[in-house]
Amino acid sequence: MPILVMKFGGTSVATLDRIRRVAKRVGVEVAKGYDVIVIVSAMSGETNKLVGYVNETSELFDAREYDAIVSSGENVTAGLMALTLQEMDVPARSWQGWQVPVKTTNAHASARIEEIPPANILQKFEEGMKVAVVAGFQGISSEGRITTLGRGGSDTTAVAFAAAFEAERCDIYTDVDGVYTTDPRICEKARKLDKIAFEEMLELASLGAKVLQTRSVELAMRYKVKLRVLSSFEEQSDEAGTLVCDEEDIMESNVVAGVAYSRDEAKMTLVSVADRPGIAAAIFGPLAEAGINVDMIIQNISEDGRTDMTFSCPTDQVARAEKAIEGIKASGELNFSGVDIDQSVAKISIVGIGMRSHAGVASKMFKVLSNEGINIKVITTSEIKVSVLIERKYMELAVQSLHDAFELEKA
Repeated sequence: MPILVMKFGGTSVATLDRIRRVAKRVGVEVAKGYDVIVIVSAMSGETNKLVGYVNETSELFDAREYDAIVSSGENVTAGLMALTLQEMDVPARSWQGWQVPVKTTNAHASARIEEIPPANILQKFEEGMKVAVVAGFQGISSEGRITTLGRGGSDTTAVAFAAAFEAERCDIYTDVDGVYTTDPRICEKARKLDKIAFEEMLELASLGAKVLQTRSVELAMRYKVKLRVLSSFEEQSDEAGTLVCDEEDIMESNVVAGVAYSRDEAKMTLVSVADRPGIAAAIFGPLAEAGINVDMIIQNISEDGRTDMTFSCPTDQVARAEKAIEGIKASGELNFSGVDIDQSVAKISIVGIGMRSHAGVASKMFKVLSNEGINIKVITTSEIKVSVLIERKYMELAVQSLHDAFELEKA
């Protein structure tokens, strides 16, 4: 039998009524002849509640116990889903990560999947089971402890299962009906895409789009897993949602596929740093060790042999970044006159595989922003994206203006 992987997020399984609705959808795929692997998240709000319990109990908690606690939300959903399917006379069984087993690294709260042996579930399919309901977001370490994959890890679980079981497709059900050219809440002209290339989706996910977790897209691209993003709350056809696939599977695409934004960005500048070999390593090595997610980097060199080093990071990491920078200065390894911090910026990005073969895309973006009186603070580019930092108060205007300028509402 062909295998289909279906993943349902927290809002899709938030209540027993929604679990029943999801179970009916799974039953439709079973009736089509699929053996189905269902990956479930915890019911909406449950993981936050469990994390709250942990923080209230222990400020400096043991990460192994943290994983044991927060993974329990998915276990509940998996059991309820299996029971619901059984009530519909669909042979189903719930599976926790250790039962599959989903083998992971030992990095608690941010583990990575190393292997998913398919033998146990395949044997149950051969014995007549039609649906394996797997608790997402979790696995088991080489030490035999429960691990979790980080927030959004159920997406990664789903793609990893699709790769391990050579599934025909991996359907990600969420509270939106696909991938849009930008956030419809900001731009009413935003259009749902029928198809998007893996590379485009990876850039959009990493630049602020919340539809798919970045690691799940990386896995899908590496193992050529066809992903479909669609809504749990609408009637579906075989053409519903957005298909995330190889570039070769898209006949024709716009130069720019979408506009992404990240609201909570900060710009930090080390002022008057000595310009010498190894200076970047001296700065960004300790920042990496402190877990700072540095994104955009720019260096301005002056005539007196000094330089200003600017980088961006999420606003919730500024305090840790400051502490790391203070440590660098205290060590005597680096001298600078001060640190300028701007926490009122946003990152705006345009993404599209068509940018590889079209000149002038970046200059058009800059002109559009200039015409709106929006000043660009930092610029970074890659083969298929251009990102800029601007004042946060202009974020929505920038998104709308760029969406209009590149005519993204047109198919």
